[in-house]
Amino acid sequence: MTKELSVVVHEGHGPPLLLVHGMLASRAQWLLNLPALSTVTTPVTVELWGHHLSPSPSNPSAYKPGTYSRLFEEIRKRLGVDRWFVGGCSLGGALTMRYSLNHPDRVIGQFLTNSSSAFADETTCRKWQESSAASYASILQGGMTAVKRIPVHPRHATRLPDSVKNALLRDGESHTVEGIAATMRWTSPFASVRSDLAHSTVPSMLLCGSFERRFRPLREYAALNLPNLVVHDLPAGHAVNMEAADAFNAHVKAFVQDLSKEPTHGS
Repeated sequence: MTKELSVVVHEGHGPPLLLVHGMLASRAQWLLNLPALSTVTTPVTVELWGHHLSPSPSNPSAYKPGTYSRLFEEIRKRLGVDRWFVGGCSLGGALTMRYSLNHPDRVIGQFLTNSSSAFADETTCRKWQESSAASYASILQGGMTAVKRIPVHPRHATRLPDSVKNALLRDGESHTVEGIAATMRWTSPFASVRSDLAHSTVPSMLLCGSFERRFRPLREYAALNLPNLVVHDLPAGHAVNMEAADAFNAHVKAFVQDLSKEPTHGS
């Protein structure tokens, strides 16, 4: 049987919105956003390979960013829609941006949060790629204990609301060591779209967590080099959509309504 990404189409009012979570997260990342976003969109949540309910293919090519772009396009076709919105957090943002670059005629608008993987320069990417084989081996050898030591694992988060953090931790028990290791080996180090930003034609929005200092230079680079970009700085760290959910939801709703010109249902 062909392995497929876990996809959930949520009830909603409006055009489809593909939502892609970050490294070591799951669809639970969107718990504080789905009620609000479903008033103007039909959210479609996807889980990356090896995360929660998605399987862990053995073929390294499955984890390549370009493969994800193709898979996202297959999801759109299965939904039977001509165009949709896309949005991602962290690594998920890098993947949805690549999809938008590959299929601009299919994207009404895109948004993302702080994503070092999306905007990393060539030198940084080369360092990540050179160290990824060692990281891959270390995770496989250390198992789930090693996975839980990864700095971006939600168990280390200090600003997440308890309801979301607990849900992420529960889902995290379903992650596979092989899938997480492969993501660190084949997805993250190759996810940057920095060199292609100037070619973007899709209306874009960056919801930036202003507390994350290391992202500030990348925020400035994106603001100067990504066409059709609007930036909103929110009082949050890396996990913007969870730490500043109300502001995040308000900006995404306004963005969607402005581009889709569809009426809002509910509040």
